[in-house]
Amino acid sequence: MKPWQEEGRTYYSLKGPDISDWYRNEFIYTGDESSPFDAIVKEVDEEEGATIEVVKDFAHHNVWGITSRNREQNYALNLLMDPEIDFVTLVGQAGTGKTLLTLAAGLAQTLEDKLYSEIIVTRVTVPVGEDIGFLPGTEEEKMTPWMGALMDNMEVLTQGEDHSDWEKQATQDLVGKRIKIRSLNFMRGRTFLNKYIIIDEAQNLTSKQMKTLITRAGPGTKVICLGNIAQIDTPYLTETNSGLTYVVDKFQNWGHSGHVTLIRGERSRLADYASDVL
Repeated sequence: MKPWQEEGRTYYSLKGPDISDWYRNEFIYTGDESSPFDAIVKEVDEEEGATIEVVKDFAHHNVWGITSRNREQNYALNLLMDPEIDFVTLVGQAGTGKTLLTLAAGLAQTLEDKLYSEIIVTRVTVPVGEDIGFLPGTEEEKMTPWMGALMDNMEVLTQGEDHSDWEKQATQDLVGKRIKIRSLNFMRGRTFLNKYIIIDEAQNLTSKQMKTLITRAGPGTKVICLGNIAQIDTPYLTETNSGLTYVVDKFQNWGHSGHVTLIRGERSRLADYASDVL
């Protein structure tokens, strides 16, 4: 292994039989808990070897007040905070932190780093139980009942312990102006420039719907797909033909995309147990 440093980051060049199975932006680690080593594959060439980069430790560097609680969350934040990664897919069961991590990274890069002009959130409107009928109001007002997860996570991200009620409300208003909720039905024909697009509940999208959404991305736009393959609510979709499975497979060889499967639940012991036994 040949190590070197560049712009404050540590890189290694290595050769061996294992690198033929690696993909760009795949994460690798050693199992030694006493001195853990976590890296991301930057380049793969069977003749020249592979180049890997030591990942940033987001367990000790917070993003909008959020730190990673496990290895997979740290990997997800490395992808979400990398401007060279244009497309990210996060898959995991309820409570693994998909939405919270994505929102925190989006707010940090939109309000602090000014990389994106605004955050756009969309999802397919598939009811879990009985449909409650038509909803009144504008496009954003109609979408609000479907965005309960977004609102819950927004509350976590804007509730600082040392802030007064006035400061909390001001922060919520500031953040709210940069987050736009859009319906999937009106996406065709649009082009998004310098936007941070979050596609929630992506397991309920077909491959054609997914293509329609992702091809809306203009220069400077980042797209993040969140979902749980085990929670498909659309009757004619399965784990094999879901749009989320489709894009993970199609993007695995592209150097500007990354995928993380979040394993450990961080919501509560009740939620973790229910996910395991129900």
